[in-house]
Amino acid sequence: MSHDESRGSAGGYAGSVSRRGVLGGAAVVAAGAMTGAPAAAASGTPPGAGSGVVPPLWREFTRNPFTHPQLPFVGRAGCRGGSARQTRPRVVADVRDFGAVADGTTDCAPAINRALAAAGRAGGGTVALPPGTLRIDGIVRVAHSGVVLRGAGSHRTVLRATRHLTDLVGPYGSRYGGDKSSWSWAGGLIWLAPEARWNSLTEAIGAKQWPFEGWTGNRRDEWRTLATVSPARRGSWTVRVSDTSRLRPGDLVLLRVADDADHTLLAHMAGDGPGTGSYSWDDKTKLTSYVPYEWPVRVTEVHGRRVTLERPLPLDLRPEWDPRLTTHAGALTGAGVEGLTLEAPEVPQQPHLLDLGYNGVVLQCAYDCRVDDVTVRNADNGFGLVAASACTLSRTRVAGRGSHHPYFCREGSHDNLIEDFTVEERTTPAPADTQLHGINVEGLSSYNVWSRGVMEMGTFDSHRGMPFANVRTEITVDNNGRHGGDASAGPLFGARFAHWNIRVTNGRAGLMRIDGLAPWSATVGINEVREFDQIDVPDFTGDLNARLELYGTTDAVRPRNLYEAQRGLGR
Repeated sequence: MSHDESRGSAGGYAGSVSRRGVLGGAAVVAAGAMTGAPAAAASGTPPGAGSGVVPPLWREFTRNPFTHPQLPFVGRAGCRGGSARQTRPRVVADVRDFGAVADGTTDCAPAINRALAAAGRAGGGTVALPPGTLRIDGIVRVAHSGVVLRGAGSHRTVLRATRHLTDLVGPYGSRYGGDKSSWSWAGGLIWLAPEARWNSLTEAIGAKQWPFEGWTGNRRDEWRTLATVSPARRGSWTVRVSDTSRLRPGDLVLLRVADDADHTLLAHMAGDGPGTGSYSWDDKTKLTSYVPYEWPVRVTEVHGRRVTLERPLPLDLRPEWDPRLTTHAGALTGAGVEGLTLEAPEVPQQPHLLDLGYNGVVLQCAYDCRVDDVTVRNADNGFGLVAASACTLSRTRVAGRGSHHPYFCREGSHDNLIEDFTVEERTTPAPADTQLHGINVEGLSSYNVWSRGVMEMGTFDSHRGMPFANVRTEITVDNNGRHGGDASAGPLFGARFAHWNIRVTNGRAGLMRIDGLAPWSATVGINEVREFDQIDVPDFTGDLNARLELYGTTDAVRPRNLYEAQRGLGR
């Protein structure tokens, strides 16, 4: 995580918000034709539009959903392509049979982990937690695919943590140097990660060999080529490869795309706009460490030398970027956590970037996993996605004394869905020298969606590291947090960020209205806001080719929810 972040407290503004049906926006470059894309819905009117205004941008998008210049296609974000259907694996273990006692005093972490391991050996299934309070003095680890840890509901089952990650695993410094604690943006007291990957990470931390945390191992060298990929256009669902002998339908593979000496891949992620050529990429050493871009995806069909993917391509594929399909270090799939509250001690928040690791639920090297009906209270950092893709967090809540990152999404996390989420107002004042971010995204993370949220504090934390093609939609926010990110991590935004139907209750513009900051972006259906406190300037010079529509309105845009409307388009 970027981590020489700006310090200081956020301002507030309690002025009234007017409703103006003003249409604004910059010029749009006509989008190219789709390549290999399935047919989209023909009508420009969203299903169930009802009263309200359908902006021109939506009508354009429905004609060109997979390669639109400003709006990303995120209609397949989330577990199993965003499917609303949830399979309920049968209960194969009850933690009480392994020694857990919901009396609030017995350390139940060993018993819970024994039950989770037994479920893994059985090939998957649900591990049941009883109502009541279960003390945990260690990390709860969901380490096997198909295993779900399920409580009786977030209001009935409480896991009460007593120790932090610095104590349990050891001090965790930053691979970028300095005296920061990586527990400020990594790891969880409920940690979903494949067994082998978790072991390698914690062993490296113990040896003070600060690791890369993603899909290809601590040194990013645990992969081999399955096939090279021919040039293709963003939005294509099918690619042509050199060899299909090692590819089968259902396989989870990595699409690996490297940068070249002129950083044309990074420029492409920023939209290939006029300012990308003059931008200084070479000195952004943290940003350049994030490439190659690694995108996990399932193969759905193999025919001849053509391979169809579960989701459309997130980027163009050009020969100079050496695109290829590769193996990865292992994935956790089909796992989850449901129906519980994780409660940390109500101790004061640590100074910025020195978190001890009272962290909540983290998914790492996870694909097609779920978290549902889970509350995290008094955490340093609430819910984390670290090199996690195609996961769904639903009905999650961050509460208590206040968090550094209520939600973080980093280290190349893609295609995730965070829906029906809540960040509650803190119960105690923020100590000096602490920071509050909000819903964080960074590190070339792409095509993630935050939908139907209530943020009583925080901000839309684009945390440098040039995340791109992410969507925030149908969210009410008291915009009183601050974004982070040090200079070596590069731009705040890449191309195709979309803020759609956003209500800002305190009128603060910072990172809400982004037409003056984010290249090839869309800000649609946001009430009037004004700049004050943390004010940013665009990273790129020249025309940003951004769109601003239905500015000055509250809940007037139709469709109300950009993600849900996209679910009806395409395949």
